[in-house]
Amino acid sequence: MDLALRIVSILFPMFALVGLGYAYGRRHASDMSVANRLNMDVFIPALIFSGLSGRSYDLTSYSGLALGMVLMVLGSGAAGWALARISGQRALTLAPPMMFNNSVNLGVPLAVLAFGNEVLPWAIILFVVSTGLHFSLGIWLLDHKTSVLNVWRNPAVLAAAAGFAVGEAQVQLWPPLAIAIKMVADISIPLALFALGVRMTDSGLVHWRHGLLGAVARPVAGMLIAWAVTPLLGLTPKQSALFLIYGALPPAVVNYVFAERYHQEPDKVAAIVLIGNLISVVTLPIALSIAL
Repeated sequence: MDLALRIVSILFPMFALVGLGYAYGRRHASDMSVANRLNMDVFIPALIFSGLSGRSYDLTSYSGLALGMVLMVLGSGAAGWALARISGQRALTLAPPMMFNNSVNLGVPLAVLAFGNEVLPWAIILFVVSTGLHFSLGIWLLDHKTSVLNVWRNPAVLAAAAGFAVGEAQVQLWPPLAIAIKMVADISIPLALFALGVRMTDSGLVHWRHGLLGAVARPVAGMLIAWAVTPLLGLTPKQSALFLIYGALPPAVVNYVFAERYHQEPDKVAAIVLIGNLISVVTLPIALSIAL
């Protein structure tokens, strides 16, 4: 019961901001496309740089977890592609939310809650791999005209590379500069959640069936893939449990931001993201009960 209440406490701010955006959107017709573009080009890159530049990473020692996350992303994408064909949906609407989960603002706090601060480096590695794939492969999937070179010119990808470089070199940023970057970074998640709420005023729950399908398929596919590949990765028991829990995470809010940016049925993606995070109050405790 305590664990369920703590998960609710983690999720509540997310839904409070979505609700605020929904209430505002109902009262004032709003076009969030400019705000979403700013989020992708400025605020989210600042979040990534701020999160990565403060520490160094020994990626070789976490190769099993890193490889596992790559397999989970690709496997979930394949499952989403197949499910889209079966259900008659657009693959690029369903597959990306299944591939890229809420590994930062839900996965990291949940990992520390379940296992303590000692697993924080593992959680960061899983987040970094997922985010790197999202801002490279994920963008390419939504815009095939984007060349590989252009993908790596994306502000978020450049921010990740710069963050890794600064962290590995153990460069101490000038404190006022670090504070300014963090202030910009802190805009990203609240803005994405607020914009998601505004988007829901356009579609309401018209697409709740699409949302429910993706919401259920995301943790089911992720956990099944984690269970299947874990014996091949040489993980410790605690790493295996953490990896299984990451498989159960709901879709990332950034999936909606990308769908809006690349005109990929954002109303349906918004429903998948919103319902997926809502039912995580049920699916995450189930995953924790299996993993712990």
